Amino acid sequence: MYRSGFRSADLDAILAAAGVTKGALYYHFDNKESLGYAVVDEVIASNLHQKWVHPLRNAKNPIDGLVRIVQSESLKREDIQRGCALLNLSQEMSGLDEGFRRRTAKIFKDWHDAVAKALREGQKRGVVRNDINANETATFLIAVYEGYVVLTKNSRDPRTMQSGQKRVSGHIESLRPHAAGRERQARAAANSFGV
Repeated sequence: MYRSGFRSADLDAILAAAGVTKGALYYHFDNKESLGYAVVDEVIASNLHQKWVHPLRNAKNPIDGLVRIVQSESLKREDIQRGCALLNLSQEMSGLDEGFRRRTAKIFKDWHDAVAKALREGQKRGVVRNDINANETATFLIAVYEGYVVLTKNSRDPRTMQSGQKRVSGHIESLRPHAAGRERQARAAANSFGV
């Protein structure tokens, strides 16, 4: 499904990769859609929670956490060519199947809510600017990040994602309170000059 999309995924290829018979598959799933729903609910949701939600939960500084997550994006050729499983499936199936749309929307909402909550907690602790709207900022960060993922997939050029990591991280850094942001910039500048 990740390699060729849900609609193009060949059931025989799925069975061969899983090492199961059709009977075994249909014992657990009524049809291909049921299998697809399980992939979304169990695999894609779990992967997103592991990458984005869990690291932000109780993060002392969400800015540092978000930058680490963005910088951890894989630049392996196969990952670049395939893009984001959540985004791919959402784009392919949301307009065609309400079950897929609801499931992918829930995962995007979980992602958004984790980022927004971490930013609000950071605002309470004084490590995130108070003049930002956490909900709008979370939506913006997800949209920009996913935009770079799709541009990288299309170009198949890791430099696109490297540029995205740099730009998205820079925006995240701008969410620090101004004094803290200036101090960090001064430290970075000093480090670049070997001071």
